Amino acid sequence: MFVANLATLLARQGKQVLVLDENTKGNVSASFGAVACYDLLDVINRERSVSDVLLSVAPGVRVLPAAQAVRKLGKFGFRQQEALHECFRGIDRPVDVILVDASDEHPLGFSPLGLASHDTIVVVPATSAAITECYALIKKVALAYAHKRFRILVNKVRTPREAKSIYETIARVARTRGVATLDYAGFMPQDPRLVQAAKLCQPVSALFPESPSAKAFQQIGADLLEWPCPENNLGGVEQFVQQLLHLSQHIDPVAIYA
Repeated sequence: MFVANLATLLARQGKQVLVLDENTKGNVSASFGAVACYDLLDVINRERSVSDVLLSVAPGVRVLPAAQAVRKLGKFGFRQQEALHECFRGIDRPVDVILVDASDEHPLGFSPLGLASHDTIVVVPATSAAITECYALIKKVALAYAHKRFRILVNKVRTPREAKSIYETIARVARTRGVATLDYAGFMPQDPRLVQAAKLCQPVSALFPESPSAKAFQQIGADLLEWPCPENNLGGVEQFVQQLLHLSQHIDPVAIYA
């Protein structure tokens, strides 16, 4: 639901948002009350056109289901790589922002789509177990792929101070042990309105625009648009696909689980 709400806020700021969704259960399409019938893999296998697969779920927000495709990225041959390029070139409207809703059940431990993104946001619930899991994930990805920068968003907190304390704890450990550099991406407060909106398959900002969670999403969306791109990275869909294909050919299952 986090990505669905963030996509809605960015679209309301005039951005054309493309969501790449790796999830089959609790996916972004379902958050808007839509049903994903096909997958990016169907386009790569030339069984469907991109227009068949791409879902327009709200003004300015399109979702490309990719749960099946992402599991086979490392096995794509030349023709499938070409088909992937053609898929993104076949999207009929410009894309200003690509959001990846990465699955936490990826067979290789972490998503190539997430690695290909400019920024990686790790959403951390405010529990001791989640904090431990967050650090373990960051360490694993940093060691396997030399991915050394992450943004931390703390979820379901009572106060901004609690969120900042959790972030600082994780960041201090990661920095002290030389694992990675972490930046603060904000927080999401405990808010029953967010739960209610999820049950109704609607973004919280549409149903409850004055709720604490809607205001938090508004702040996160505004901050995200100000994040700088990495050096020598001009962005754009083409560069994202090139980076994705490069990474997918260098995935090492042994390294990611080390």
